[in-house]
Amino acid sequence: MQHTPAAPATCSAQSTALAEPLAGTAAVARAWLCLEQRGPWGHTALTQSHLDPDLGRALDAKAGEHGVRVQLIRRPGHHADTPGDTERRVLLAHTAPGTGWLREHTLADPAELLDLDFERIAAGHHDGWGRPVTDPVLLVCTNGRRDRCCALLGRELITELAGRHDEAVWETSHTGGHRFAPAAVLLPSGYTYGRLTAPAVEAVLSAAASGKVALEHCRGRSTWDRAGQAAELAVREHLGEHLVDALRVAGGRDDVVEVAHQDGRRWQVTVRARELDPPRPSSCGAAAVRPTALAAVAVTER
Repeated sequence: MQHTPAAPATCSAQSTALAEPLAGTAAVARAWLCLEQRGPWGHTALTQSHLDPDLGRALDAKAGEHGVRVQLIRRPGHHADTPGDTERRVLLAHTAPGTGWLREHTLADPAELLDLDFERIAAGHHDGWGRPVTDPVLLVCTNGRRDRCCALLGRELITELAGRHDEAVWETSHTGGHRFAPAAVLLPSGYTYGRLTAPAVEAVLSAAASGKVALEHCRGRSTWDRAGQAAELAVREHLGEHLVDALRVAGGRDDVVEVAHQDGRRWQVTVRARELDPPRPSSCGAAAVRPTALAAVAVTER
């Protein structure tokens, strides 16, 4: 009797083995609010951590209404929530090309964040909140209660990076796409990465420090919807364009996305969705499904 090899055990192993495409899989968010919260995180970190769950729920609702994504972050290493240690850092980023920024603030009462004007933040205005952060920040998902791949692979990556880029790297709660672990988001650009390695992180941070974007392992820029992410990456590959703010998604309809260059050139990118075979789980323990992948099938200069 012919023996059929067993499928890889984890969702990320299966995704990697099946070469599932990364482009167009990033979370969609024009802005990110990242609140330092020490201690453990549950499956839904904003309401299952040592943060007041009512506050987490309120922040998520108020920010989400305007397309601002809320994350919990913590420094790599020991995760104990020290009694009496009330000060925490907050990062706030806007991701749109040409108008992006990253700010930080230190506060004792996270309820103050409910006073932020999320509509203006989503539109690109920080109104002087906090202080500017000049160096890029990488948020690596280690939300193990959400998916074990993030716990195993995200923390393994964090451990390998120990002693390097200590100010640039944070652990973060779920960012979407456990099956692409180790997964990370770069701020302020919003470029999202999957299947990261320590050398890849070095390349991502080095490129970002020079105002460029590393394309290997890139899933897309969170500023755009999923089709826009795939289209923008396709134009970058077509041109060999690495300047972080050189391109923007200028619109589109049906399956055609328009991408504009800062020099005035424009392209129409045809993006098609297709279901992948065989079925596989989107996260560990979930039922197998056929994921939808986006592919740029034509790039035409206008």
